[in-house]
Amino acid sequence: MSPRTNESAPDGDHGERSVATPEPDPAPPIRAATDSPGRSAARARVAAAGRTTSAHAPSTSEDTTVAAAEGTVVDRENEKNSAENDEDAAGDERTDDAADGGGPGTVSGEAGAGHERADAGGGQTGVSDEPAVAGDERGGAGDERVDAVRRVSASARRWRTVQLVACAASLAVALTAGAVVVGAVRSGSGATVAAAPSGVSPQLLASGDLDTSITALQAHLRAQPKDFGGWATLGLAYVEQARTKGDPSRYPQAQQALDRSLKLRPGNEPALAGRAALAAARHDFTGALTYADTVLKENPYSERALSSRIDALVELGRYTEASKAADLADARRPGVPVFTRYAYVHELRGDVRTARRVLEQALGTATSRGDISYVASALGQLAWNQGEYTDALTYYARALAADDTYLPALEGRARAQAARGDEAAAIKGMEQVVERYPLPQPLVELGELYEARGNPGDVRKAHDQYALVDAWIALAHSYGVDADLDTALAAADHGDRGAALKAARDEWARRHTVHTADALAWALHVNGRDAEALPYARRATATGYRNASFLYHRGMIERATGHGKEARASLKAALGLNAGFSPLGARAARKALEDDK
Repeated sequence: MSPRTNESAPDGDHGERSVATPEPDPAPPIRAATDSPGRSAARARVAAAGRTTSAHAPSTSEDTTVAAAEGTVVDRENEKNSAENDEDAAGDERTDDAADGGGPGTVSGEAGAGHERADAGGGQTGVSDEPAVAGDERGGAGDERVDAVRRVSASARRWRTVQLVACAASLAVALTAGAVVVGAVRSGSGATVAAAPSGVSPQLLASGDLDTSITALQAHLRAQPKDFGGWATLGLAYVEQARTKGDPSRYPQAQQALDRSLKLRPGNEPALAGRAALAAARHDFTGALTYADTVLKENPYSERALSSRIDALVELGRYTEASKAADLADARRPGVPVFTRYAYVHELRGDVRTARRVLEQALGTATSRGDISYVASALGQLAWNQGEYTDALTYYARALAADDTYLPALEGRARAQAARGDEAAAIKGMEQVVERYPLPQPLVELGELYEARGNPGDVRKAHDQYALVDAWIALAHSYGVDADLDTALAAADHGDRGAALKAARDEWARRHTVHTADALAWALHVNGRDAEALPYARRATATGYRNASFLYHRGMIERATGHGKEARASLKAALGLNAGFSPLGARAARKALEDDK
């Protein structure tokens, strides 16, 4: 998955100048001068909703448990959907409760694709009878489920892999049951009402305390249940919470809030832009593009839609169109969200200098904690990709000074520490990351750090991390998230190679990006199909994107197909660019070069 488009930047200063020209432009940036005040306010609410952007096959027992848990959700939802239909006929009797976060909504499965995750869907929402206070007490209703994930992740370092089957099952039940017990956004009356300006300050969502912001939104919506803009903002907040906390159960809640907004005001811009963000979060990039284009037909200056459109085009592999979309967005709505996307489009083309300049400009204009942590982490990742570990650590330190819980900065810092040879600090840091956010990439990275260290018991610890990847992927699928790319990347090296190839082929069928090309090439390679893999490996590196892992994969495939000279060049290029790209991959690259002398 692409490293940055999965997590959209928070909204910046709408008075920013374009990044297209380094010197200040005396003319003001283009504004949506013809927008009505109501539309402008709605657009501001959406824009401030924050960043959206992020294994081997499960064992039979895991599949059975997860499927059973999913069945429980669906059964309960069917009952809730029936209740909602009755309620819609009755009127507005329970709208005061509707703002509380929690319950499942309709779990729509793949929903057309999968952030790099799936469809923003529609679908009926469920109705919960939980008391209104539940959401407030839980700071947005996600904490209990996230704690369950953390407990499972921590146990992975104590238990053997055989015990993790039950552990993964517990994780699935905890998340699924938690979604039912706590309750999602609960729909009240279906009556269409006049536009109600939101009384919620959108800056709440840029303040850095997302749980508090969600609680404030819930309280506001209990008092003003017909505020369609407030519901749209809550939906976007849930998307952000799912991303930052690794809690896919938030996606159905986001869908419910956005559906509620559209029920109150069909076709309203904030909710449609929110659906674009949700579709991208679930990896339905075709759906995200459709929603973004729908919004832009009505308001060509919507920052959220302009940003979502760039994301979708990038993740569909339509890079030329993405570059044009970034130029257009920069002309219309310069600011942190557009700057970060503009930079990434240039990085994908190998233009690191422009990417760095634009990100530095974005960081210089960032004022909120969310903006600073996001942009500084993007600069840290860019530096790490170039093997500039000291610079990377400096940027990550700046990000963590703004928000010491920011996941990409914590993960990036551990990665840079490992690349510099500070093994103990890297392992400790990555352990802290997966205890709080057990997502596939940090789980795999921690497992590889254990393997590279090689202490007694480290192989078992590594396998524990890889087993947890399976549990997370199963959960993600149950909440409508397409996790095929995660599956392909993790399983190719640490799991069921056949499952890796199937997942990679499925993802390639949906979209042709440098990341899906690389994943398919490597999955073919580990399955002994190197002649078929080579064109994909070359395609992954064809844009000029400087990625050491891609070069390593290409070199190993070239070596397996008898292209010795090209293989040596690719492997040397990988190590020369970023010798710390992977503790195991870098070791394998050095061994291959030594063996071929």
